[in-house]
Amino acid sequence: MNSKKTYTVDEAKKKLEHYCAYQERCHKEVQHKLREMSMIPQAIDVIMVHLIEHNFLNEERFAKAFVRGKFRIKKWGKNRLVRELKFRGISKYSMDTALKEIDLDDYYAALDELVQKRIAQVKETNHFKKKKKVADYLLYRGWESHLIYEKLNEYLKN
Repeated sequence: MNSKKTYTVDEAKKKLEHYCAYQERCHKEVQHKLREMSMIPQAIDVIMVHLIEHNFLNEERFAKAFVRGKFRIKKWGKNRLVRELKFRGISKYSMDTALKEIDLDDYYAALDELVQKRIAQVKETNHFKKKKKVADYLLYRGWESHLIYEKLNEYLKN
């Protein structure tokens, strides 16, 4: 006997309204959730349209919230933010709009802070190896290489 709960379209709508109201979601997450609920493709389409029309689901709003949060809390650079948004199927327009949410002064200040913090953490006596370790860490977090090397040259003089 299959014990998996089945949902009517109305039940699923209500459940997904709560799911989207709790925190911003991207379309991909919502579609995945609906598939987990064993909804048929036609029902998924109906529910997605309902959520968008009633403003429970808004790609641009999701992208802005995502960018603000990941930048502020995890200090991700623009490359990482773009990569993560692409992975979530966000449109180029929404990505560009979301990236404008980051104040450039805050962006450079965050990079400066990360560089200084990481330089202090890396216990490497070889100047070039230290530079590489710090740079690799920042590249992984999605910071642009030209900005990283500018900062490293500022702090790690030969």
